[in-house]
Amino acid sequence: MSALKIEIREIEFFERPVVLRMPFRFGVVTLREAPQAFIRARIECEDGRESWGAAAEVMVPKWFDKDPALSNAQNIDQLRRSLEIARLLYLANGPATAFGLKAVNHGPQVEECAKAGLNPLVAGYGPALIDRAVLDALCRTREISFFAAMRANLPGIAPGGLAPDLADFDIEAFLAGLTPRQRIHARHTVGLVDPLTSADQTTDSRVGDGLPETLEEVVAEYGHRFFKIKVAGDVAADLARLGAIARVLDAARPDYVVSLDGNEQYDDVEGIVELWRAIDDAPELSRFAAAVAFIEQPITRRAALARDIAPLAAYRPVIIDESDNGFDAFPTARGLGYAGVSSKQCKGVYNSIINAARCANWNAAGGHYFISGEDLTCQAGLGVQQDLALVSLLGLDHVERNGHHYARGMSAAPAAEQEAFAASHPDLYERRDGVTCLRIRDGEINLSSLDAPGFASRVAPDWNSIAEMTLPGRADHAED
Repeated sequence: MSALKIEIREIEFFERPVVLRMPFRFGVVTLREAPQAFIRARIECEDGRESWGAAAEVMVPKWFDKDPALSNAQNIDQLRRSLEIARLLYLANGPATAFGLKAVNHGPQVEECAKAGLNPLVAGYGPALIDRAVLDALCRTREISFFAAMRANLPGIAPGGLAPDLADFDIEAFLAGLTPRQRIHARHTVGLVDPLTSADQTTDSRVGDGLPETLEEVVAEYGHRFFKIKVAGDVAADLARLGAIARVLDAARPDYVVSLDGNEQYDDVEGIVELWRAIDDAPELSRFAAAVAFIEQPITRRAALARDIAPLAAYRPVIIDESDNGFDAFPTARGLGYAGVSSKQCKGVYNSIINAARCANWNAAGGHYFISGEDLTCQAGLGVQQDLALVSLLGLDHVERNGHHYARGMSAAPAAEQEAFAASHPDLYERRDGVTCLRIRDGEINLSSLDAPGFASRVAPDWNSIAEMTLPGRADHAED
């Protein structure tokens, strides 16, 4: 199967409000609600076949741009502006392969967003969603799954232009050799204000909706083995919090594995090294310290790639997340001692594929590099399914999952849409008190039903129930 040239004929934007059942504290923000963006794109292939495709992603404030002077509403408007700039560019270019559209628009997208005061991480949001909708449509024109399309390189991935270090890499063989997983461990997020035991709650503070709330309840209900722990940048406070978490995990699951997520809360490598040494020196944290697999983006992005991180990497592998703001970020990080990079759908499918190819290339030469699956409150339905399909394709053992915990399944969607997703993906979802929720058993998610025509979904959202997105203003620069 050869890559096809396509043109995008239409791109539509919608959004649906998502209210969290529990507050999610990460970094400098406590998230209680955020809109979920939905994208539809209609493509026409060079052979005349047409199809619509879709994608979905929550517009999370205070992650893409953490400027404290900006409100949550302004952060969300930044993401809407990124989408509009990308729409104008993608509609103006073509015909090209699906990956070719990404390649030709990447530089102009970053440039036009910079003119609008948007950083590269924000700039990547718009193309990330459009690329997924295009992939969904492309798969549907051939009635094949995302897995089959990627292994055959139907999008025409040729990384050399965006990633010169892979110019001589055999991307066709790499893609053909990918073996999607049928099941994956869900790595549960423990936010900075999450209750750990019933002692942390009062009768009034409980949600009481039938889903687990405390860490103890989560482990008992879902059987998680993998966990992601947020830290806040205050060594004493972090140490006390980690001690409380360790007591729960030591008692509930002796074979647990954790990652530590700094969310840029430390100003330099010395600060996070101080925390690690304190963890290592605390007898009550001995099991917890041994369980730490890697540390994620502990240093603020303005300093993370400014100097070598060997003092921390000597203890545990370190990965970049927020610093992964372009195709050159991972090679730069590698040169400074980082061992890995996150995969997040909001940064783009092709970013993850290229970084996974880099890991394969570097590891073949004797390296020890990896890509990790991370969440940004992926919601049940189209968003979580496409993310799970991507990490499945990459063969990851576990992926951070948090959207199902902080939001109540697909409760934001109408009943008919919920029922359709539950009926079409019965391995992935279960009905709880009339709400379609992610199904996790023994800490794992069954992915079998994602292997279907299109990008990981047998059904579509109820478009009539989703409001058209109100954009903050037209991106006039992109029309010049």
